[in-house]
Formats: sequence, C-alpha cells, structure tokens
Amino acid sequence: MFQLDYTLLANAVLIFVLAFFVDIVLGEIPDQIHPTVGIGKIIGYLRPRLKNNNPKIEKVNGVLLLVLVAVLVALPVFLGLWAIRHYLGSIPYSTVLYVIVGAVLFKATFAIKCMRRYTVPIAKALKTNDLDGARKYLPYIVRRDPNSLNEEQIISATVESIAESTTDGITGPFYFFAFLGIPGAFIYRVINTLDSMVAYKTVELRNIGWFSAKMDTAVNYIPARLTSLLMVIATGFVGKNAKESWRILKRDKNKTASPNAGYTISAMAGALETQLAKPGHYTLGDKGPLKPDDIFKALQIMEITALLFGLTIVIPIITLRLYLIGI
Repeated sequence: MFQLDYTLLANAVLIFVLAFFVDIVLGEIPDQIHPTVGIGKIIGYLRPRLKNNNPKIEKVNGVLLLVLVAVLVALPVFLGLWAIRHYLGSIPYSTVLYVIVGAVLFKATFAIKCMRRYTVPIAKALKTNDLDGARKYLPYIVRRDPNSLNEEQIISATVESIAESTTDGITGPFYFFAFLGIPGAFIYRVINTLDSMVAYKTVELRNIGWFSAKMDTAVNYIPARLTSLLMVIATGFVGKNAKESWRILKRDKNKTASPNAGYTISAMAGALETQLAKPGHYTLGDKGPLKPDDIFKALQIMEITALLFGLTIVIPIITLRLYLIGI
C-alpha cells in the first residue's frame, strides 16, 4: 500500500545536510545574487502598482500581492528542480547536480551563521565598554533606536532578536521544507519577507499588508511552538538552566503582542535566567543580570535548536511524507 522511496529520501536528507553545512561554514549568499534580495525587489515593484484608494479593493490586492510573489518565486524553483530530475536524469552525476542545486537554493531560505555576523560585534564592543560601537550594529537586527538604549537594553534587544529569528530565519523554512520541499521553503520566505516589508498598521500599508501579516502569524504558529520546546532542550546542552527555561516559557509565552514571538523569547529569557524586555511592550523572565556573554550563549542555544529541529522534526516529516504520498 505505502512504500518509501529511499532514493528520494536520501536526496532530500542530503540537500538538508549540505545546505546546513554550507550555511555554518560559508554563511550568507552574496546580496547581489541572494534570492531574498530578489524577493524584496519583486515586492517593491508590485506594491505601488497594487495600491488603491478603495480600502476593500486594496485588501483584495493584499491577497493578490502575496499570491503573485509566491508564484513568481516558487514556480521557477519547482520547475528548475523538476527539469534537472526528469530531463537530466540519464546524464551521469545528475543526482549530484540535483542535490547541489537543491542545497544552494534551500540555503537561500534560512540563515544561521548570519546572526553571528551581526551580533558577535555587539557583544565584543560591549565587553570593551564601547557602547557606540555596539549601537552601530544594532539596526541590522532590530528596529529600535539604538541611541535610546543603555547597555542592558542593547543586550536584551540582541538576545530577543536571536530568539525570535530562530523561528523566522531558521526553523520556519525548515518546517515548510519538510512538508513541501524547497518550493515550500521559498513560499515561507516570501511570506516572511512580505511581513517585514508591508505588514505594518500605518495608513499607507494597513490594507495592502493585512493578509501578509495574518499569513506570517499562521505559518509561524506551529514552528514557533516546536522551536521553543527544542530551545528548552538545547539549553541543557550549553550548561544553562533548562528547568527555568521551561518555567518561564509556560508562564510568559503569551505576554507579547505577537502570538508567536513570546514562545522563543520567553524560553531564552528562562534559559539565561534573566529578563528580556522591549520597553513599553513586554517584559519576559525574572530580573537577573544581563551580560555581553549572554549573546554568545543565546547564539549557541539557537544553533543547537536548529540542529535538533532538523534531526527530530525535519527528517522524520520528510520520511513520513515520502512514505505516505511518495513526493
């Protein structure tokens, strides 16, 4: 009745492992050829053309915006990989080509090492009491005004970004890769990019961006919760307090305006036995010292969480998907 194609399974697992390895070793694809930059350009081109003075029409156009960008991005990815598999299948080493191309494409949908690129300089600057140096890097990861933040607030903002980006930047695309392959990961990246570009409650964007905001919340609902649970487990691997991480997660997960962000941020606050706060918005965890070294610990927790997610969520889902439906 059901049958597992071990060749397809091996290819999918190899794509995941190779993409993970490429990210950890090499980091980000250059901006000039990065697909996410291309997604941003497509959104930037379509958004003003879908604006409308009628709020109802503009809301419909908000749905159209997401659908159009998703199709324009995911369809070429699907067709390209399909062509390699079906038209080049008889050529020697075509499987190797398929895996390499697939891994490079999949790598473009997530970022692990990139977070170190922007947060380690913040930690190093703070360790030498260079507050201005830390503030210089903060706008790369958060939208808060760096000049209004003291040292502890800079550390908190950095750790919060690491925690939230564990879902947005890593496990979210992992999850959709597991269910829908590389095109699925790109659809997730489209939704996440739209959320960062148009999902604001301003007069200009509240209608065109409403659907992107709703979809971003929806696609992150399960990944955020799975990620927070694995973050608790990852806490133990770096010698931090897993019990406290679990306690704060249970207590504070619903204290953020976002129904998803509170899960990973509260788990991280408990893991570091400190308090993470965005002034005027939320406070998660119990009061404790915030140190520059907490940034390094948060990065370690993020990386181990990503690895655990791959081993315990992605590979089992891929196996089940191929066993049940064969694709």
